[in-house]
Amino acid sequence: MAIDISVGIAIEAPIEDVWSYVAQIEQHVDWMADAESITFLTDQTRGAGTRMSVATAVGPLRTTDIMEFTDWEPPHRMAIRHEGLVTGEGAFTLEPYGVGTWFSWNEKLSFPTHLGGDVTGLAAKPVLTAVWRRNLKRLARHFSIASPEEDDTTIA
Repeated sequence: MAIDISVGIAIEAPIEDVWSYVAQIEQHVDWMADAESITFLTDQTRGAGTRMSVATAVGPLRTTDIMEFTDWEPPHRMAIRHEGLVTGEGAFTLEPYGVGTWFSWNEKLSFPTHLGGDVTGLAAKPVLTAVWRRNLKRLARHFSIASPEEDDTTIA
């Protein structure tokens, strides 16, 4: 069984500006608290086929996540496949939202059976959801949203 996690946030910036920032993959460590470092495994650093190794930490748990971009549709969508300890697929989707952008982050993840499989996945879901909600708030603050305390995020 895979777990599904979906979070989103309204960002007070045009979709092209949000895409331009998020497309700079090496800068994801600036707004993703769980991403400690990114090392590209391919010469290309943008677009479908780009592969990278991401040192990831959630609390005391650490892993190296191998990812490959499987879709790249500026300025609306970038999708990845996780090939590390945790496997699955994820995507960032950007849509116009008033004068700004609605940024969605969706993941479908599977945890290895030797580390608890489905039980670990179910326990990880609320933790990862909380971490990714905070990440999206950090991303939105890059664009100076009106009120950092305002909670524009949603969970599905």
